Amino acid sequence: MATLETSILGIKLENPFLLASAPPTALIDSIDKAFEIGWGGAVLKTITPDNLEMTEASPRYAAMKEKGKVIGLQNIELLSHRSVQYWVDGIRYLKQKHPTKAVIASIMSPVDRKSWQELVYRLNDTPVDAYELNFSCPHGMPEKGIGMAIGTTTEISTLITGWVKDVAEKPVFVKLTPNVTDITRIAKAVERANADGFAAINTVQGFMGVNLETLEPSLSIDGFSTYGGCSGEIVRPIGFRCVAQLRQCSDLPILGMGGITSWQDAAQYIALGSNAVQVCTEVMINGYGIVSGLKSGLLHYLEEKGMKDISGLRSIAIPKITSHEELNKEYHLFPEIDKNLCVTCGKCIRICSESEHQALEPDGKDGIGLDREKCVGCSLCSHICPREAIKMVK
Repeated sequence: MATLETSILGIKLENPFLLASAPPTALIDSIDKAFEIGWGGAVLKTITPDNLEMTEASPRYAAMKEKGKVIGLQNIELLSHRSVQYWVDGIRYLKQKHPTKAVIASIMSPVDRKSWQELVYRLNDTPVDAYELNFSCPHGMPEKGIGMAIGTTTEISTLITGWVKDVAEKPVFVKLTPNVTDITRIAKAVERANADGFAAINTVQGFMGVNLETLEPSLSIDGFSTYGGCSGEIVRPIGFRCVAQLRQCSDLPILGMGGITSWQDAAQYIALGSNAVQVCTEVMINGYGIVSGLKSGLLHYLEEKGMKDISGLRSIAIPKITSHEELNKEYHLFPEIDKNLCVTCGKCIRICSESEHQALEPDGKDGIGLDREKCVGCSLCSHICPREAIKMVK
C-alpha cells in the first residue's frame, strides 16, 4: 500500500498538497476549513510589518478563458492586511487544533535588517513550522523596492536571507520569481546565504489584454491598468521549467507550484524535483474541495507504479533533461496516419506546406501521402490534427 505521507526538513506532512500564500490563506477561519477538508498544510498570505502601507485597487482580477473555462488569472492583489498579532494568535490556534498540519509563514518587509528580524522574532514565538520569504510578488510591492525587486537581485536576496537565517528558529524557504533570465542565479545566491529550501514559482508578470469594445485594458480600474501576476494553467510550463532548473542546480527541498489543476500536474512537479506542491489559482476557481481528487488520484498512481510514497517519483525525470547540444540528432520519427480516424480534411497538408517542409500531400488512393525525403520528423502534424489520427513512429 502506498502512502501520501512525507516530510521536508523535519516537517511531517499528511500529504504533499499545500495551499499557496494567496487569498485562500488570508483568514484563519478559511485555513481551518481547508484543514478539515484535507489539505496537508498552508502557507499564510504574506505577513508584513503593521506599518507597511498597502491600498488595494478594484477590481483586482482579469481572466483568460477557453470555452468558458478559466485557464488563467491576472491579479494585482497585494499582501495580508491583517496585523502581525492576528497571525501570531492564528498560528497558535491552527497548530493547537490541527497539530498534524503544516503551517508556513510567508513574510515580507522593507529592505531593513531590523524590520525583517523583528517580524521573525514575533513569529518565532509561535509553533509555526517554517518561513517562506516572499522575494517575488510582481506588482505593487516592487514599486516599494520589495517583492520582485528583491528577488531579481542576488545581492539583496542574499542579504535578507542572511538576516532571516540569523534569527529564524525554523527552516527558511525562499520564494523565487520566474521573472528573471536565470532563476538558478538567484537560487545559488540564497543557498550560499544558508536558505533551507526554495518555493517556486510565484506569478509571472503579464498583461491580460485589451477589451476591443471599450478599448480599455481587460483589467480596468477607472479606465487604467497595470502589469500584474499571471497564474493558472497558462503558466504551468514555466513552473515546470523553473523547478527542473532548480533541481538540476541544487539538492535543497523545493515546494513546487504554478498552474496545478490536477493530480497529474502535481505528479509532474514531483517528477521534476518538488518535495511537495502548493496550489492557489485552481482553489480560487473551484474551491478547497479539489484536494480530495488530488489526493486520491496521486495515491492511486503511486500504487499503480509500485511506489511506496512520492520519494520514488521525486526527480525521476531530471536525468532525462539535457542541453540541445546533447540530444541525439540521429533519432528520427515519421508521421503514421490512422486511416480509420483520418477524414482527409487536409489540415495537416496545409499546415505542413505553410510551415516549411511540404512533406504531406494528397494521395488519391490512401488519402494522405508522406514524402519521407522532405519529412524532418518535427511532429507538428500530429499535434494539429483535429481527429488525433497522426502519431509519430520510428
